[in-house]
Amino acid sequence: MFKAKILVIGPSESGKTALSDFLSDATETIGGEYRPTQGVRILEFESQTLDASDKNATLDVELWDCAGDFKFESCWPALMRDSNGGMQESQCLLIAHHKPGSSADRGHPALASHLSKLSMIHSNLEEDPEQMRQAFRRYLGSIVRMMSESREREEMSIIT
Repeated sequence: MFKAKILVIGPSESGKTALSDFLSDATETIGGEYRPTQGVRILEFESQTLDASDKNATLDVELWDCAGDFKFESCWPALMRDSNGGMQESQCLLIAHHKPGSSADRGHPALASHLSKLSMIHSNLEEDPEQMRQAFRRYLGSIVRMMSESREREEMSIIT
């Protein structure tokens, strides 16, 4: 079984906590007034996903809901240590999240050129929550495949 550390990062008040709660099936912060995350909030859960051989695999996930406030910027390098999602382009998933109750434009925003290479999905937990859950499971599957390939390369280097 693999264990993955996934960072949820973005600007303050962008819906990272609501999205993290949804993906981890946490219910502790649903509703109520906005309370910004202080530093980081770690949610641990198991997820079924496809492994490298396209079989169902259980993945232990640590979802790190990171504060978006720049006053925590000095902590960000420590949070990134040993993360499995968010370091290389192939490990990133860009989520254009529409916060519940927001009246923001539902169109597809243009991305900066350095972000255009990343996998991107649109998230709206009010209109189609299952689409977000399935996209996240596919993303976790890609993380499992990368971890499996890395483990195989490491084992082969020991043998040779």
